[in-house]
Amino acid sequence: MFCSISGHIPEDPVVSSKSGHLYERRLAEKAIQENGEDPITGEDLSVDDLVAVKSNKGVKPRPSPATSIPGLLGLFQNEWDALMLESHTLRQSLSTVRQELSHALYQHDAACRVIARLSRERDEARSALQHARAAAPAGPVPMEMANGKRASEEDAYDPGSAKRNKGGITPEIIDAMTECNANLSKGRKKRVVPEGTAAMDDIRSFSLLSPIPLHKTIQGGITAIDLAPGEDVVATASMDATVQIYSTTESRVLSSLSGHTKRITDVKFLGSSSFLLTTSADKTARLWASTTDGAAGPYKPGAVLTDHTAEVTAASLHATGRYFATASLDHSWAFYDVEHATCFTKVTDDSEESGYTSCQFHPDGLILGTGTQNSMVHIWEVRQQKNVAKFEGHKGPVSGLCFSENGYYLATAAADGVKLWDLRKLRNFKTLTPYESGIPSQAVSFDHSGQYLAVGGGDARVYGAKQDWAALATFPDLPKKGVLSLKWGDRATRLYVGAADHNLRIYQTSQPAT
Repeated sequence: MFCSISGHIPEDPVVSSKSGHLYERRLAEKAIQENGEDPITGEDLSVDDLVAVKSNKGVKPRPSPATSIPGLLGLFQNEWDALMLESHTLRQSLSTVRQELSHALYQHDAACRVIARLSRERDEARSALQHARAAAPAGPVPMEMANGKRASEEDAYDPGSAKRNKGGITPEIIDAMTECNANLSKGRKKRVVPEGTAAMDDIRSFSLLSPIPLHKTIQGGITAIDLAPGEDVVATASMDATVQIYSTTESRVLSSLSGHTKRITDVKFLGSSSFLLTTSADKTARLWASTTDGAAGPYKPGAVLTDHTAEVTAASLHATGRYFATASLDHSWAFYDVEHATCFTKVTDDSEESGYTSCQFHPDGLILGTGTQNSMVHIWEVRQQKNVAKFEGHKGPVSGLCFSENGYYLATAAADGVKLWDLRKLRNFKTLTPYESGIPSQAVSFDHSGQYLAVGGGDARVYGAKQDWAALATFPDLPKKGVLSLKWGDRATRLYVGAADHNLRIYQTSQPAT
């Protein structure tokens, strides 16, 4: 007897008193609860109409497939298939959950990165705002001329004036530069090596003073160094957008200049330790004046020069001490007056397709050298702002440029090494390759006597002009990222080295001149 609904032998059989059909009790009761009728005939049916069938409860009926060995094997096969299907379904579910988890973790990581970036940008914006507020001068800051005369309050630079004179270099300025050139050129013919200049053996015996940590460790890299007259005060410019004024006699930082919003590319003292010029990747140059007359000390922001439209890469002070030039990646160089921060001219070479990466006035003051991003070196006649010569041969941007104090040679540094140019014959007469391929030369510096050339790149090296430019000394104990800037001290008794970390290094003879 089989259940009329399931077709199996019922464990708790009941019979409908109306239709006579046999059912499994639980199936019949469920059908009555849902529909209130007989599941087979459709007649109205209640639970009271079900009559229990008395049967042997001790022995449960076997399903028909379990009554033979082939039937049992079939049951086992069905159970195995069901188990495998369930295992496959679980594996698919596990794979789906893993993918969802991976996606969730990726979204979480991306969200964390976005939050970190936004936090960093917020902090940078706050820092820039603080620098801008600190750099906003309360009033005009008068600048000092080379002869020590202070400009009047009426003539001082007004930070609020956005436009300044660009009418060209005046005849008075040309006369001053011509007179300066005549005096310097005349004296250069009888020029002798200053007494007390370091000899070759002194250079070879240079030793390192303890590195002086001046800048932030996170954004290290001393991009430029300059010395105030007398060499007691050193200014270092860095990637961290600050300039540190350090006293070598007192062994302490005198002042920290903050105002630029991006890395500082160059720094120059303007005739004394009281006045300073900085250039930056934020497209500006700034003048700073000491609040202590005649001495280095706390500096007050002065003029903010916004004549360039791209990164201002370098600056150079004219031999008169009354003018300076700046070079920029906007394909131009500009000529300024120190006293009033006046831009007299901005020169753009239409034939040059790349910006200027370096610049320096000739010691006599009538020509200006500029290096470019596309490996060219330009020589300009300053009075007429004409490009009178171009030197080709480098590979990569010209990162460093320096005229020899004797006025005859020009040294330039680029990725392929250092080239020496004879300005009388307008030719390259020597090429120095101090470093292996892939390590660029970053900086060059002649000492005041013109006898020694310092080269910075993978390390710092000194070459002798009178020794056919042979290497005299190498200073290897420097960071792996190399040297970014160099500056000779008085009479070549010291070499100041700015490396790619935050430390200023000073190499000197065992008994430096005083």
